[in-house]
Amino acid sequence: MSEAPTVGLVDMVTALAKGLVDHPDQVRVESDAQGETTVLNLFVAPEDLGQVIGRGGRIARALRLIVREAAFRSGVRVSLEIVD
Repeated sequence: MSEAPTVGLVDMVTALAKGLVDHPDQVRVESDAQGETTVLNLFVAPEDLGQVIGRGGRIARALRLIVREAAFRSGVRVSLEIVD
């Protein structure tokens, strides 16, 4: 798996999450390779968790869809986990 597309995805998720939260300085994304799949762990301030998940999980689903599509276009397998 190429490292460059994953770094771009980390930057993309970081930028998207910072636009959603009240405390953008506390947004952190860590990349963890698990076999052929890379898991992106998104960390936000506890009070911002609801803003990243959204009503009924809509924002979280949208973020995962964007990440999955960008990863597919880059030829890598990536999943997004929102860590509470």
